Amino acid sequence: MVQLLALVWRRLLRKRWVLGVVFGLSLIYFLSSTFKQEDRAVRDRNLLQVQNEDHPVAWKVQFHSGNNSQLSNQCRNSVQGKLLITDDLGYLCERRHVLVNGCCNVDASSTKLYSCDTCLPNGCCSVYESCVSCCLQPNKQRLLERFLKRAAVAFRNLFMAVEDHFELCLAKCRTSSQSVQHENTYRDPVAKYCYGEYPPELLPV
Repeated sequence: MVQLLALVWRRLLRKRWVLGVVFGLSLIYFLSSTFKQEDRAVRDRNLLQVQNEDHPVAWKVQFHSGNNSQLSNQCRNSVQGKLLITDDLGYLCERRHVLVNGCCNVDASSTKLYSCDTCLPNGCCSVYESCVSCCLQPNKQRLLERFLKRAAVAFRNLFMAVEDHFELCLAKCRTSSQSVQHENTYRDPVAKYCYGEYPPELLPV
C-alpha cells in the first residue's frame, strides 16, 4: 500500500500543474508572512513614537527611604568598595566597620553621615562611596528630580529599574558616557563619580 501511494505521488509530481500549485501555495505563504511582519514592525514603530512623544516614561523612583532599614535593622550598601562602604541610610564607613546586618557602625569614629569630603560643588567626587553618601542627602532630592525630568531617553531607560533614592544614587554615581570625552578620556580624571545635574567640565584639548 505504501509503495502504491509513493508511486502515485511520484507520478503526480511529474505533472507540471501539480508543481505549479505547490509553487503557488508556497509563494502565497511567503508573501503573507512578509506582509504580517512588515505590519507588525510599522505598528511597533508607531507605538514607540507615541510613547516617546505623548507618554513619557514613568519613573519608578520614589524619594523615600525605600529600604525599611530602621524597621528590619538591615541595610543595603554599595558592596564593591575595597576600603569604603556606603549604606542606604547615608553613612560612609570603612569596610571593617560594616556590621553583619550590612549597616555601617555609627559608633566608629571614622563613620560619617552624608559625607561629601571628596566632592566638588558641581556634584562630582573622587571616591564612588563618597558620591553615593553625599547624593543621599535629603536636600539633593530636587536636584535629582530635575535631572530625571531632563534626562535623555537613553538615560530614562537606564534608570527605569531604579526604585528609590538609594538605588538612584548608586546608578547616578557610576561612571557613564557623560563622564568621558573622546570616548576614552575622563572629563575629570580625579572627580569622575557624579551625582550632579550636569557632567564634569570638559578638559582643555
